[in-house]
Amino acid sequence: MSEAAAMAASVEIVEVAPRDGFQSIAEPLPTAEKIAVIEALLDAGITRMELGSFVSPKSIPQMADMAEIAAHFRGRAGARLAVLVPNARGAELALQHGYADLVFVVSVSEAHNLNNVRQTVAQSLDQLRAIVAATAGTPGLRLRVDLGTSFDCPFTGTVPMDDVARVFAEALAIAPAAEFALCDTTGRADPLNVRNRFAAMMRMSPDTAWAFHGHDTFGMGVANALFAYEAGVRVIEGAAAGLGGCPFAPGATGNTATEDLDFAFAEGGIRTGIDRAKLLEAADRIAALPDARTGGHLRAVPRARAAA
Repeated sequence: MSEAAAMAASVEIVEVAPRDGFQSIAEPLPTAEKIAVIEALLDAGITRMELGSFVSPKSIPQMADMAEIAAHFRGRAGARLAVLVPNARGAELALQHGYADLVFVVSVSEAHNLNNVRQTVAQSLDQLRAIVAATAGTPGLRLRVDLGTSFDCPFTGTVPMDDVARVFAEALAIAPAAEFALCDTTGRADPLNVRNRFAAMMRMSPDTAWAFHGHDTFGMGVANALFAYEAGVRVIEGAAAGLGGCPFAPGATGNTATEDLDFAFAEGGIRTGIDRAKLLEAADRIAALPDARTGGHLRAVPRARAAA
């Protein structure tokens, strides 16, 4: 990419700490603290965020207060706020609470999908089909399908590219208008593999909008995001302070830190729209949460240099 092209470029960083990050904390956090963290992230210029999940509290107790959080941020101007839904019932709850920006996850790996949601991949795709049917005709509906374990499975190892292509094709047939994400659930992907897999998927479906969700388990989170961008991906997910670590993927550490992603892209002349000083303040607040599993690098740099 030329310097002129880089200066004209931008990337959309999706903040997932309130969903993928919070669910990694075992003890339920006070609702007021969750709201304060989300407010701090929005104040830092985050314009797209996953607020949480409309899932059974028995499955993820941390999301038991989702209705209260959804009510607080309903209709918030200037931000695209999404919620994860596991089935048609979750989608109906999201719509009832005023949210038509939905996220659905299916793992490419059968072993991980069974461990994560206690369903086969085929059963999860049936859930996607039910969600599409339940939300048909909803004004402003936007659906995102996350393809978990698109690179590696914690139980079976490297996930074949043919499996990724097959599950994507089946999901695309059900939700042709959806945005899709390749997810490095375990953080085991490497930059060249990220670039190559996205290139293959884009050849397979040129009109699909793509996103990348990464973890930093092996220290490749930022590099993987940059190579996804080079492949043509313009939506990258991160979690402030590197909060997270999939509770259903043994050994996976936190999401790639949003502040690290912002630094890498912005320093390369790619606009993020984020106020880094405020983002670092929000990340510090997240890192102070009890039992928070955090990571990232930028918070360890002297603040005057990191926020410059």
